Amino acid sequence: MSSERLVGHLSVDDSARRLRNYRYAEERLMRVLGGWIALTPELPAKLLFGRHVWDCAQHADAWGRRLPELRAPAQTSEPANDAMIAFMQLLESPERPQQTLERIAGAYGVLKSHLVTVYARHLVSTNPVYEPPTRRILARCLEEERRHAAAGAVVLDRLIRDDHGRERVATWQRSLLAALEKAGGVTGDSAVPLVDPALLGVAPEVVVPDLVAVPPDFDPAALPADLAGAADAHRRALERGDAAGAAGWTETTARDAVAAAVASLGGRITGTRIVGLAAIGRQQMVKLRLESPRAVAFVQLRWTPTPSGWRIAAGDLVSTEPISAVP
Repeated sequence: MSSERLVGHLSVDDSARRLRNYRYAEERLMRVLGGWIALTPELPAKLLFGRHVWDCAQHADAWGRRLPELRAPAQTSEPANDAMIAFMQLLESPERPQQTLERIAGAYGVLKSHLVTVYARHLVSTNPVYEPPTRRILARCLEEERRHAAAGAVVLDRLIRDDHGRERVATWQRSLLAALEKAGGVTGDSAVPLVDPALLGVAPEVVVPDLVAVPPDFDPAALPADLAGAADAHRRALERGDAAGAAGWTETTARDAVAAAVASLGGRITGTRIVGLAAIGRQQMVKLRLESPRAVAFVQLRWTPTPSGWRIAAGDLVSTEPISAVP
């Protein structure tokens, strides 16, 4: 029998600690992604988060079920240190609807890419003779995290529209990487670089089928012909700054609410576009995109047929976003 020491040896206690660190990161990211779904207006990003919440839950469960085999309590999570907790709090902090770029850049470009790096290094260092259960979990998590990181990069690239967006992403990722480095990575002792691009290894075209395609622009031809004429006249009055003309298409009881929604832009309207339509009985909900030099607002108008033609019976502000954050 060989007297050489087996490569990749970790004590049982050290292995269990690392797995609790992994479970902490996966479990916490699962909760973060789930919370972001309701905060994120862009459908491709929203569905990206929704799909990967499940995978993160499965990873956390796999690490948790492995723990009793290492003489440790099942399904327990442990941050490496207080700095790792601070990193996760920073990662989670972009909560405004217009911060989708930061959410994707942090979760996918930093944490998931870091998990790829850590899992790949761990897998290489484990011994196939006495660590096959850990190796199987590592291999599964590594493959899926690689696909996640690649998918996030594709969606992020689709949503970045200008140099300002690219700078936002770069600045945010630098801040997160600095916080992650202070923690020593998810295990507290990860070697630099904490994100190794050479280990990511999934081409964008491989994960494109996993993604939801960006829906085409709404076709205004979907509006009934008579409503289309009224809606066009109303939005042209808004573009001209003709408040009286726009109010003429609005029922008296709804004028204050519609005026307040339009005023949310805080300046003159430079462009309008109908971007959605839904029928509610005989009424039609028309979603209108309003643009000013500084912001974009989405307003939902409920048009109803009256003896004198279509009129706006109600209006609500859906959202207002800085112009630089809107695709």
